[in-house]
Amino acid sequence: MKDITRSEPITISEVREIFSKIDPDQLDQIQRWTFDYTAKFAKIDPDKARSMRKALVEECGLTDVEAVEIVNIAPQTIAEIRSFTFGWKKLILAETLSKILRIIKET
Repeated sequence: MKDITRSEPITISEVREIFSKIDPDQLDQIQRWTFDYTAKFAKIDPDKARSMRKALVEECGLTDVEAVEIVNIAPQTIAEIRSFTFGWKKLILAETLSKILRIIKET
């Protein structure tokens, strides 16, 4: 087993991409369940997910973890974004919410 050298939040789409490069016979049961989950719930392709995550971090000041959460959920309205970001316990300005929505819709 390999040692963990670094940790980085990634989107469901990126997880699906990683698992799709591995022979399914080499996956253990939990990895197969994870791959099945990602196949069902990944909403966009991995390149778009990376691009969206980068834009959310750079343009909206989100952390990598917050950006990954937004990409995974892909909210379609400001109300959905508000209800989702409420748990972050930080103020997200209306202007930033609009930017988040624009990034999601453009990507």
